[in-house]
Amino acid sequence: MDIGAALKREFSGWKAWQALWMVFSVVVILGVSLYQGDSPAGIIAAVSGVICVILCGMGKLSSYLFGTVNTILYAYMAWLAGYYGDVMLNLLYYFPTNILGWILWSRNMNTAAGAVIMKRMTLRQSLWLLLVCILAVAGYGWFLDLIGGSLPFADSMTTVLSVIAQILMIKRFAEQWAIWIFVDIVSVIMWVSALSGAGASIAVLLMWCVFLANAVIMFVCWYRNSVRPEPGSRDSGRRSGFLEKSGSDTAEEHQEGL
Repeated sequence: MDIGAALKREFSGWKAWQALWMVFSVVVILGVSLYQGDSPAGIIAAVSGVICVILCGMGKLSSYLFGTVNTILYAYMAWLAGYYGDVMLNLLYYFPTNILGWILWSRNMNTAAGAVIMKRMTLRQSLWLLLVCILAVAGYGWFLDLIGGSLPFADSMTTVLSVIAQILMIKRFAEQWAIWIFVDIVSVIMWVSALSGAGASIAVLLMWCVFLANAVIMFVCWYRNSVRPEPGSRDSGRRSGFLEKSGSDTAEEHQEGL
C-alpha cells in the first residue's frame, strides 16, 4: 500500500470539532494518568483505545490498527483486575475480528470521503437483536459466576454485548453505537469498583469514560448518515455524510462484504 495515499485517506474529511475531540481526549488521559502514576501498559492501552474508537466513529480504516494494540494491552489489564470475561473477549475475539474488520471495511469504503459506507437495521432486525442480547447475557453471566469471576453478570454484559456490537461494527450498522453506550456505562461502573484492587487503573477508567462520550456522539452521526436497506436489497447503506459531502452518491455501488 502507498503510505502517502493511506495517510491522505485517513486524514481527509476531518472537521475542527473532530480533531479537537481527539486531541482533548488523548491529552486528558495522558495528563491524569501520568499524574496518578498509572502503569505504562494501562496508559498505552487507554490512549490506543481512545484513538481507535474515535477513528472508528469517523469510519476510518486505521481504527483497526489502534484497536489491535488496545486489545492486547487491555486483556493484560483485565487479567490483573480479575475480569476474565474481558480477557477472553479481547484475546479470543477482538484480536481476530480486528483482522476481519480491516478486510471487510476495506471493501466497503467511500474513497471520496475516505470513510466506510454506513447503514442501519430494520425494526424486525432490531427486535431479534434485543432478544439475542438478553438471552446471551444471562447465559454467559451464569458461566462466569461458576468460575469465580468478579461481578459475573456485569462482566457478562460487557463481554456479550461487545461481541454483538463488534459484529454490527464489521457489518457497518449504526446500531452498534447504541450497544456500545450500554457497554460503556457498565464498564465505567466496573472499573470504578476496581480502583481499590490490584488491577486499579485510572487510565483505563478514563478510557471508558471517553468511550461513553464518543459512543453517544457517534450514534447520532452514524444514524443520521445511514439508511435502512430497501426490501429485498442486501445493502443500501449510504456513503458517510458527516465527514464530507462529496456528492459521490452517484458513484459505483459497493458490494456487501460479509
